[in-house]
Amino acid sequence: MSHQRPTDGPLTLRVNGQRRTVDFVASDASLLTVLRNDFELNGPKFGCGFGQCGACTVLVDAQATRACAIPAVAAVGRDVTTLEGLGTPDQLHVIQRAFVEEQAAQCGYCLNGMIMSTKVLLERNSSPSDEQIRDALRYNLCRCGTHIEIMNAVRRAARYVQQQQGLGDAIPG
Repeated sequence: MSHQRPTDGPLTLRVNGQRRTVDFVASDASLLTVLRNDFELNGPKFGCGFGQCGACTVLVDAQATRACAIPAVAAVGRDVTTLEGLGTPDQLHVIQRAFVEEQAAQCGYCLNGMIMSTKVLLERNSSPSDEQIRDALRYNLCRCGTHIEIMNAVRRAARYVQQQQGLGDAIPG
């Protein structure tokens, strides 16, 4: 059975709810390369280039995906969400807000992956245990040692999500 390699050329993706087109993309270009270089979305970071550190995590059809490890053409016809698609500087997503409030960053390089992985976790389980949080974030590396603050941020984000779902008190201003 012969597998044809996609050819170089234009590429259209649905990113953060909008169709975006690049006039020319190499057939072997990673999704991360297109997101950062062509669409100027800098939330996902280049870390290891092998899909092992989590800095490049995006959501593809609501699944945490390592953007450095998949070709951009693999995202055609799928919904891609980056950190920029969660909220804006003026209207942060509750997960982003929780990470800011808990000061869960030192260098901040890992936060894209931590936040995107947290989003997937809290969509499945708005009341995760510490073990479930650690399990959900286990493939995201933080070399600065803000693990305690990150755990606190996920717990706070879970409370915010529960409040949005009507399972808790109102979200404080």
